[in-house]
Amino acid sequence: MTQTEGLLVPPGHGRVVATPAQRVTFKVTGTHSRIASTFEVEVPPGFDVGAHVHTRSEELFYVLEGELDVLAFEPRIRTPDNWQKWESSSGGRVVRATPGTVIVVPPGCPHAFANPMDTPAKMFFQASPPPDHERYFEELLEILGTGGPPDHEAIEALRAKYDIEQLTPLRHR
Repeated sequence: MTQTEGLLVPPGHGRVVATPAQRVTFKVTGTHSRIASTFEVEVPPGFDVGAHVHTRSEELFYVLEGELDVLAFEPRIRTPDNWQKWESSSGGRVVRATPGTVIVVPPGCPHAFANPMDTPAKMFFQASPPPDHERYFEELLEILGTGGPPDHEAIEALRAKYDIEQLTPLRHR
């Protein structure tokens, strides 16, 4: 069946999945696009997604508000603790992304983001192909919504299920 109408999602609309660690608004899902799932993500102060890599997914991040430390390269050495100190073989380092910054992450490229500021950041996030990230966000936010420190074993199992190799831990205040 051919779709004959597009999708319009007004500001403030979309299904919201929220915990103290993150708030994700689903804007476009695999129901409406064969190309990508699209989200608006609020990143609270102190949140660090941890460096990770996908073998199949491509991602795009666009910073809307606030500032994020961002990594999108293969480091010389993948240390298991602090990705913010990584350096690429060409000398690339972690960047402080401000509103208007775009980050494109091809499959196989290690990447991470963290909010080092005292105020929330907001970004537009697109993941291709759908719907893996939709399901991943739903299940991750269930884990993070239990309160207390993150259950790293549960997160590791979830990430393995959705083509995410965790390189450094996810952290949040």
